[in-house]
Amino acid sequence: MSQKSKRRGIHVDQSELLCKKGCGYYGNAAWKGYCSKCWREDYQHGRQNQIQEDRELAERLQKEEDAAAYSVQRPTPKPPSLAHFSKFEEKKTNEKARKVNTVKKFFSPSSRASTKKGSPEARTSSPSLTRKVSIDTDRVSTEFVDFLKKLPRLGLEIYKKSKKFTDSMASKEDLGADESSECVQDFYQSLSDRLLTHLKGSTERVELVMDRVERYIMTRLYKNVFCPETSDDEKRDLAIQTRIRALHWVTVHMLGVPVDEEIPRVSEDMLQAITEIIQVDSMRVPRDKLGCITRCSTHIFSAIKISKQEPASADDFLTALIYVVLKANPPRLQSNIQYITRFCNPSRLMSGEDGYYFTNLCCALAFIEKLDAQSLNLSPAEFERYMSGQACQPVPVSDSLELLLGLGARQERVLEGAQQLERDLIDWQRDVEREVRQALEKHPPQDRQCTSAIDSENLGQDYLPPPLQPQVLTD
Repeated sequence: MSQKSKRRGIHVDQSELLCKKGCGYYGNAAWKGYCSKCWREDYQHGRQNQIQEDRELAERLQKEEDAAAYSVQRPTPKPPSLAHFSKFEEKKTNEKARKVNTVKKFFSPSSRASTKKGSPEARTSSPSLTRKVSIDTDRVSTEFVDFLKKLPRLGLEIYKKSKKFTDSMASKEDLGADESSECVQDFYQSLSDRLLTHLKGSTERVELVMDRVERYIMTRLYKNVFCPETSDDEKRDLAIQTRIRALHWVTVHMLGVPVDEEIPRVSEDMLQAITEIIQVDSMRVPRDKLGCITRCSTHIFSAIKISKQEPASADDFLTALIYVVLKANPPRLQSNIQYITRFCNPSRLMSGEDGYYFTNLCCALAFIEKLDAQSLNLSPAEFERYMSGQACQPVPVSDSLELLLGLGARQERVLEGAQQLERDLIDWQRDVEREVRQALEKHPPQDRQCTSAIDSENLGQDYLPPPLQPQVLTD
């Protein structure tokens, strides 16, 4: 079977990884194929249109309600029409209230927190008042302050803005995932523009400062924004974990992964890649999570290069990444991908190694969700048997013969080593016996009688009292 036929369901054109608008940056499935910049522009435009439509609808419903209220005050000759109109009025009132609340939510986001300020829940569950600061948060805050001391004119301003923003976000408990992401990305954008102006266009220094800001903000907001209850991230996590468990039987040969795990260095690289992808969930900062993905990808490229004795292609990397994800079954994979997408510094996802590897991970996850018989070059019946557990993992005949030959050669080497060890032990025993005989012949033992008294070495015996003598008592 040719390598091409093995990969017919896994090939991906590199142009598919780029933004649909053709800006040259990497796209993302969570952004419907757009990059973060184009997605934000499209999202904000659609949001403004939605706000305008909601406002117009609210005004129209208000006019209809006023007209209905005026008509109710006038006498009507037909009572049944009043009951019918009251139902219509109630329906319109509910619709109007819902739309008006939607408009207020967009135009006054801070009012939602103030309305709950007097409620018991707000007093007892506010993260800014009751949530204890963890050791990581203290450490990151200290490192952030120490770093800003190197920016005497701008450091204090950055710290005040960052702290004010995190405190404001922590108080808005009812924000949705998309709204929280929008707030964080808006803050990134405004602060980045301010830094570009102050640092005179030094993009490297701006990226360095923004990385520190991201670490400080997201460490403090991690518990609030990671896998929020308002999203379906947890449900999708369970779905993808169940899907990967059902695909535990997929092998390297089915996917056409060009790695030879019999080579020790290749096996070590693959294990390191699995470890790195699992460690993504233990990180709190989006950049650190991206670092784990980048290190995982580096190990995969190393394993392919050692196996093929040539650099890996894009298809080679994607198939190997799919295999690593299937073997690792990383915890909360969807939540971590969504967390990175929502709160990472957008410049890291739009270009560079981190953006490329993260985009490929999203493609690998999409492939796993849609994996079918054709993708693995199996018949539908075979695919169903594997999924149902009726069939075992297939082992190619050529691999079985190679394995048997290898085991036979290994057994022969072990047997030969055991026989050699037995001969060495016999020779060693003979050598020891010969050396002992030679030593005895050269130095024969001599019998000597001991004439000294037992207490001869007791120099102080003259000072000892005389021994007790038996006494005979007579009547």
